[in-house]
Amino acid sequence: MAAGNRQLGFLTRQVETLINRFYFQSVYFRERGGVLFELATDGPGFAVDEPEDQLGNKLVLPPWLEKNREVIEKNLPPIKIPVPEEK
Repeated sequence: MAAGNRQLGFLTRQVETLINRFYFQSVYFRERGGVLFELATDGPGFAVDEPEDQLGNKLVLPPWLEKNREVIEKNLPPIKIPVPEEK
């Protein structure tokens, strides 16, 4: 990511520092026209804090959002999982 960060400096006005997003790392940059882009790594991935076979079964938040869990959950719309019709 650091080498890419240096290369982006030639193409853009401003390259931000690498940011740890817990599930991935990202770098933001603005191109000369002012559009903000984000480049993100694949890893470590969403299985970093729960088993891969359990992904999507419950809401898992990164550590810095855990203190806001109640408010976040209250504002999420209900999820309706479609059930296939029996033939």
